[in-house]
Amino acid sequence: MSQHFWTPEIDPAHPMDCTQPERYVLQRLGADRFLATAGSDEHLEEVESAADAYQFHTQEAAVRAAQTINAMGQGPFDVVKVV
Repeated sequence: MSQHFWTPEIDPAHPMDCTQPERYVLQRLGADRFLATAGSDEHLEEVESAADAYQFHTQEAAVRAAQTINAMGQGPFDVVKVV
């Protein structure tokens, strides 16, 4: 059995195949709350379950999102790997 570790640099022809099994979510520091998108306008809201949170396919994308949200004063959020 082979494992696939997808990154855009490795497989630019199929960037949305998402063969990488890892997923990351944003968790509010000090709380069991996670960040999700909701509604037709995809606004941000907090949810109680990591399963209901917006899941990132790469750690780098999750870190960038957390840094942006924290810089806008809507944090603090940290990146958590979903197992």
